[in-house]
Amino acid sequence: MKRISVLGAGTWGIALARMLCNIGHSVTVWSALPAEIEELSRTRQHKNLPYMDIPDALLFTDDVAAACEGTDILLFAVPSVFVRSTVRSAAPYITESQVIVDVAKGIESDTLMTMSEIIVDELNKAGKCNSVVALSGPTHAEEVAKDLPTTIVAAHADIETAEYIQSVFANPVLRVYTNTDVKGVEICGALKNIIALASGISAGLGYGDNARAALITRGLAEIERLGLKMGCLSDTFSGLAGVGDLIVTAMSKHSRNNKCGYLIGQGYSTDDAVKQVGMVVEGINALPAAIKLAAQYEVEMPIITAVDQIINHNASAVEIAMNLMGRDGITELSKPILDINYETAVIKNAAMRAQGDQSMKRVITYGTFDLLHYGHINLLRRAKALGDYLIVVISSDEFNWTEKHKKCYFTYEQRKALVESIRYVDLVIPENSWTQKRSDMHEYHVDTFVMGDDWKGKFDFLKEEGVEVVYLPRTPEISSSKMKKDLYDANTVDGESKTSHDDINTDPDA
Repeated sequence: MKRISVLGAGTWGIALARMLCNIGHSVTVWSALPAEIEELSRTRQHKNLPYMDIPDALLFTDDVAAACEGTDILLFAVPSVFVRSTVRSAAPYITESQVIVDVAKGIESDTLMTMSEIIVDELNKAGKCNSVVALSGPTHAEEVAKDLPTTIVAAHADIETAEYIQSVFANPVLRVYTNTDVKGVEICGALKNIIALASGISAGLGYGDNARAALITRGLAEIERLGLKMGCLSDTFSGLAGVGDLIVTAMSKHSRNNKCGYLIGQGYSTDDAVKQVGMVVEGINALPAAIKLAAQYEVEMPIITAVDQIINHNASAVEIAMNLMGRDGITELSKPILDINYETAVIKNAAMRAQGDQSMKRVITYGTFDLLHYGHINLLRRAKALGDYLIVVISSDEFNWTEKHKKCYFTYEQRKALVESIRYVDLVIPENSWTQKRSDMHEYHVDTFVMGDDWKGKFDFLKEEGVEVVYLPRTPEISSSKMKKDLYDANTVDGESKTSHDDINTDPDA
């Protein structure tokens, strides 16, 4: 049994307190409002959860010192705008042996701190250094109060601390997962409320499930784009704190943000909509910080920006919806197509081996590889994806000058050392003549020959040697020629070839 104090007597705090009490913990609930504490103690019910009976064993107090004294865990469940002031009040009575758990969701608009960061900040000011765990996920208080199955995430940089909270809170109706990405969990918890506002506005305007699904999906993409820029883990956004919490908040009848958005879509002013909801609408509180973070990290967030325009700038919801639909067409792919093709090829090769094809597929490519750059590395990565073993053949210094008429900034040994440092490369050998390619195909048992598509057709003769010839698209943004042009005027280098690939005879034996 643990001694747990819940600071905050809202629906979520009370629902958690009841659950923890029912599984055998000693629980006390604190509120800064004496009238609220008196009513809860007397009626043993919460006005927003009338069907939930509060156990007699659950204690109430309006004395923050008494709430903190002797507890193992302090759970902060106040609205986000009151987290800092509540920590400040409690800090003198908190001991460093206590673990702090935060279930509030939001981002402070002036400091851009998450809730756990605010708690740490205030405790540090008081000379305290406690562990602070973020507890978040798809968890409507209305369902937890009925003991309906629920899942949640305990997040802390130290996995053992997260596992400690997991063990304390886990029970037959609450399954707890762990995560070390505290920032990601809290960013999801704050910003999903804004997307829920958008979902509600859409429904209030009379739009259907298609629009709601689009807002949830593209809203998650916005949250993930920002989170990744902030150093969060991608797994978090596809987990309970990410897509899980977003779905339940954007679609549920219990969601304050969804309900508030619906009323705004129906034509209510923001203030009137909040009054109708009757509880804190955290998505509205999170908007200023979200807009600042989008600007700070230079992340495009059109849905969140659209909600901000409606809520804080009195924009027409219908016009904003039309503007979103009329934006320039983009891809939903988050990675460059070249990266996706590489990963697809790797998966394909792995699948072939899993099905019993244990033969090693050898790939070979040729080049000067002077001034090694991203274009080279991208080519080598895609070449390796075509097989299991990559051989890179680098022009020797003599061949490079006498046959290719190319000036190199680095010697063969230097270029070889650079290429060998790339993890996709298994073997590096020198190229000493044009005719070497035919013999290399047999000597190294090559299956696939790869070159950039600026050489397209020039090495088709190697098909006669029984190898597959592949010309991969070059990375358009960069090339050695462009880099050299920036470094020197090629026309002033005596004897360097100005001929194109089309003018070179790559098969003297033909």
